[in-house]
Amino acid sequence: MKPDLFEAPDYYNLDELFSEEHLLVRDAARQWVKRDITPIIEEYAQKAEFPKQILGGLAEIGAFGPYIPEEYGGAGLDQISYGLIMQEIERGDSGVRSTASVQSSLVMYPIFKYGTEEQRKKYLPKLASGEFMGCFGLTEPNHGSNPGGMETKFKDMGDHFLLNGAKLWISNSPFADIAVVWAKNEEGRIHGLIVERGMEGFSTPETHGKWSLRASATGELIFDNVKVPKENLLPGKNGLGAPLGCLDSARYGIAWGAIGAAMDCYDTALRYAKERIQFGKPIAAKQLQQKKLAEMITEITKAQLLTFRLGQLKNEDCATSAQISMAKRNNVDMALHIAREARQVLGAMGITGDYSIMRHMMNLESVITYEGTHDIHLLITGADITGLSAF
Repeated sequence: MKPDLFEAPDYYNLDELFSEEHLLVRDAARQWVKRDITPIIEEYAQKAEFPKQILGGLAEIGAFGPYIPEEYGGAGLDQISYGLIMQEIERGDSGVRSTASVQSSLVMYPIFKYGTEEQRKKYLPKLASGEFMGCFGLTEPNHGSNPGGMETKFKDMGDHFLLNGAKLWISNSPFADIAVVWAKNEEGRIHGLIVERGMEGFSTPETHGKWSLRASATGELIFDNVKVPKENLLPGKNGLGAPLGCLDSARYGIAWGAIGAAMDCYDTALRYAKERIQFGKPIAAKQLQQKKLAEMITEITKAQLLTFRLGQLKNEDCATSAQISMAKRNNVDMALHIAREARQVLGAMGITGDYSIMRHMMNLESVITYEGTHDIHLLITGADITGLSAF
């Protein structure tokens, strides 16, 4: 087992802009990843299995609902702290960060933001501690980038709702205790429902054969005449804006998380380039390798500055959906490009499980697609600056 020698790049001294609390939170997450993720993640990715034993550790570092108030079991942290936790977890693995992102932004956030006080007290403390795990049901077999076309529906049966439909590509679904599901009522209006494992007609088959996010559990949600209690409806917001509000929070976390993956690839490539001798000297002394490494640190630094400012805007509750889309798109694209360049620095060694680069590269192929594809985020920015929607 190789030691985790990761050193985070900070070319513009951003640490000076973070508060003492930010640094404490980040460093706790960083040390946890070094101790509990790095030593095992290659093995679990190779066998395509999620390491469930890490759930308690994720809860301990505040990865589940870090910005949820303490009265509901959260850590009561700000948005920059949330981002830094996601950055450190994705430095370990995008699939592990996906688990935390879903729990925080797609399950706890809608319950906190749109739920009743009874729902908050019932679910949030158990979700924050990891006693309950959740998933988010929006994407369907026939509706990905067009979630408004969803076919999952529920009917009012008097004393309960009857839910029918299916969701696809759902992180955490195989082991989730609850699912926040988005479905249309009889009038075609989108609402959120909390569906609990064990409800008759509710199943969560796992998706196999993935080449990406192999250490993350992905599956489906199947609803076959599921009776959902009326008190499980999220009453605070309805319409497509409700799930999209959750996606804003998730996309924000991804913008930070992708930097972590890029950092790990850059640090691995830099270390390797200094040690690998060819033609009598380290390959780091060669112009083409320096070009790659210099461009990597430049793009990471730009992404760090982008997300730091976005975090300030989130803390002030004035970050727009379009600003979040820009950061998600830019940073994931940046990380994927760096992973590909870093792999070339390592040559053939870059494709092996002895190094993290190829795993990051494969993972990022999912990250660049989920929570809004690369192209959709481009069009969100386009619509924002022109006032004209292209989709």
